[in-house]
Amino acid sequence: MDIIGNLINGTLVFATAFIFAALGGLISERAGVINIGLEGFMVSGAFFAAVVAHYGESAGLGAFSPWLGVIGAFVCTAVFSAIHAVATIRFKANQVVSGVVINILAASSTFYLVKMIFDGSAETPLLTHVFHKLAIPSFSDLPFIGNALLSGYPTTYIAIGLVGLLSFLLFQTSSGLRLRAVGENPSAAATVGVKVNRTRYLAVILSGSIAALGGATIVLTSNGNFSFNTISGQGYIALAAVIFGKWNPIGAMLAALFFGLAQAVKDQLQIFDFAANMPDEFFYMLPYVLTLLVLIGAVGKSRAPKALGEPYEVGKR
Repeated sequence: MDIIGNLINGTLVFATAFIFAALGGLISERAGVINIGLEGFMVSGAFFAAVVAHYGESAGLGAFSPWLGVIGAFVCTAVFSAIHAVATIRFKANQVVSGVVINILAASSTFYLVKMIFDGSAETPLLTHVFHKLAIPSFSDLPFIGNALLSGYPTTYIAIGLVGLLSFLLFQTSSGLRLRAVGENPSAAATVGVKVNRTRYLAVILSGSIAALGGATIVLTSNGNFSFNTISGQGYIALAAVIFGKWNPIGAMLAALFFGLAQAVKDQLQIFDFAANMPDEFFYMLPYVLTLLVLIGAVGKSRAPKALGEPYEVGKR
């Protein structure tokens, strides 16, 4: 039972970053803008979270510094989001190419900034203050359930709460209806007064900032610092979660939990004796192989927003 409890808890821990990034990608794509740049946004979020939290510690802010890191990741990554928004909406650049450029730009610029800020070091200093798991009084000691479900990082609870909030906003409010209309039929949305490009700008910028929280989560919980391989392709797994989850917040969360389970299984398998005779690379490739298999199985079963990837011409009907 302990192994199962640890597996469930590990699934929630690993899935948190995927949930944030998938929700970010979902917002952009629901508005009709392809977001291949989730990897770059996660890298940016991890970088800014590490740097802001580091200087927060240096300023003597102690346990509050991780929260500053979260805020820094959310706010500062808006710069990369805005680049993608301007390129794809204002200049109507190919959205896939723009997203790939964002990934490359984020990876190279943050690596350069780390070396410049920290005197040639390839990584940021290890943070003293990071998030710790919250134990719910009187419940976290319950057998199995306490360890599996009631002992998690604050970012995990925030991510799950964000799923509920976004589901409500998308499907129960007029703002959500406008956002979905822009992604399905922007011309029709424009005829009833929806500002299509403005809606897309807001969606893409918010998309990057939310996805950045995924990168911040990794730095402020398990890693404790930022380096060039902190994210290592997890943004692409989050993109797969968007597709597998059929562009629905709850579906994306379930897909993220599925991929989080793959990561947790990888860690649990490594504690067994037979794992000692197998190369580490075998275990690290498992989540990515699973991602490919899921995408193959999802082909033809997921319907993207109809206007996804199509630039909108003002005045065009």
